[in-house]
Amino acid sequence: MSVLTTVLILLIAALHLYILWFEMFAWESRGPKVFRSFPRDLFAPTKAMAANQGLYNGFLAAGLIWSRLISDPVWAHNVALFFLLCVAVAGIFGAATASKKIFQVQALPALIAIALLLIS
Repeated sequence: MSVLTTVLILLIAALHLYILWFEMFAWESRGPKVFRSFPRDLFAPTKAMAANQGLYNGFLAAGLIWSRLISDPVWAHNVALFFLLCVAVAGIFGAATASKKIFQVQALPALIAIALLLIS
């Protein structure tokens, strides 16, 4: 696997760790600043839902990090591909249902990493 692919996978993992932190621990404090169109009074009632989403993002990050720790190159490739596909699907679904920006932030980097992974 190329260094560029590894760096991109780790950057995507870092992004998902940030999303975990944001949705699990900063939803009520930072959420209204990030999601300005979302009514401010709905952040408290949706805190548990956001934390649940954050936890799933943490699982994506864990899987991507795990893929970089596997010594067998075939197994590492397959695990990375699986978790990148999960990120891409989540990003495409988020873009279709929540905000088009999610495609650029989440799905596009994953799709680029998938392409690099398949080329290498």
